[in-house]
Amino acid sequence: MHRRFHKRRWTLTCFLAAMVILPTAAVLQKDNDAQNKSAAHAYAEKEGAAQSVSWNVVSDGYGWEEETAPVAAEISAELPEQKASADAGEKPYPESWNLSSDTSVQRTSYGTYSGTRFFSLFSAGQVQNKTSIPNNTLIAESTAAPAFTIETSGEPQVLIMHTHTTESFEPYVRQNFDPAFNYRTTDPAYNMVSVGDAITAQLEAAGIGVIHNTTIHDYPSYNGSYDRSAETVRQILQQYPSIRVVLDIHRDAIQKDNTLIQPVVEINGKESAQVMIISGCDDGTMNMPNYMQNYHFACRLQENMEDMYAGLTRPILFDYRHYNQDLTTGSLLLEIGTHGNTLEQAQYAGELVGKALAQTLLKLKKE
Repeated sequence: MHRRFHKRRWTLTCFLAAMVILPTAAVLQKDNDAQNKSAAHAYAEKEGAAQSVSWNVVSDGYGWEEETAPVAAEISAELPEQKASADAGEKPYPESWNLSSDTSVQRTSYGTYSGTRFFSLFSAGQVQNKTSIPNNTLIAESTAAPAFTIETSGEPQVLIMHTHTTESFEPYVRQNFDPAFNYRTTDPAYNMVSVGDAITAQLEAAGIGVIHNTTIHDYPSYNGSYDRSAETVRQILQQYPSIRVVLDIHRDAIQKDNTLIQPVVEINGKESAQVMIISGCDDGTMNMPNYMQNYHFACRLQENMEDMYAGLTRPILFDYRHYNQDLTTGSLLLEIGTHGNTLEQAQYAGELVGKALAQTLLKLKKE
């Protein structure tokens, strides 16, 4: 069972010409598309709050020089054909670009991390622990089974949705970017809906019932988007109580000054954006007592993604975040690439995530 809106296929064709080696990343991590706040308030977006959205936010905690690898930038010799949706909405994707020589797009691949905040899962993949919970506790918890099973009876088991639906990407691999573009569009062919479609298609192919909700929660107002997406999820869960998994699909934003970071990995001869799972932890103020059950699911999915597609993942971010993860015991936020990645890279990452997710869920099939 599947609900999809604005479904379309779009493939970017890149003709490769020049080889450029770009410097490695400095200090990176998660944008969160909001300002840094205390752990108790990091998730609380309130309507009318005096909160501006910055597009020049440096992610904090990833990408130390010794733990990343530069990627050869093979720049497109000609622009790919762009095809907007019939209904691109109020904020269409740009049709032309004003690239600035003062900007750059830095290609890199995140590898294995060291340090006291990082630990490896038993099969594959890593976790970054930004909480006060000891690593040994989380290592032990990582082997626990998820709290749910699924059925393949046709009833929906998975909800794919987007709190920040309008998040968008670079159009193609290039050395510079257009600083006037804020990487947001209401056109579903170019925003997170297209990535959600790629995940959804793989679940359908595996016989897993899925609903892809494409409601725009962050436009015209960004403030309050998590409140609005929570209401959407509650309504769908009430209508379809069979749903066990809710995935909020985003893209990250990693930027240092005038440099965008494009985390890529080659898988089966094709470039994919790298992926990060965020599993929230309750610091006692978030009313999220079952957060560890989400973490169990996150570890299973992370191990499967990395087992199947080595290099696809960045470490799970386990941190004091809410992100509406109190609504099920299979609620996670996935960052598919960053605003420095191309849409094609993100769509391919969505395909790979969908395949790994399907295998993860089929192993949890109710006997």
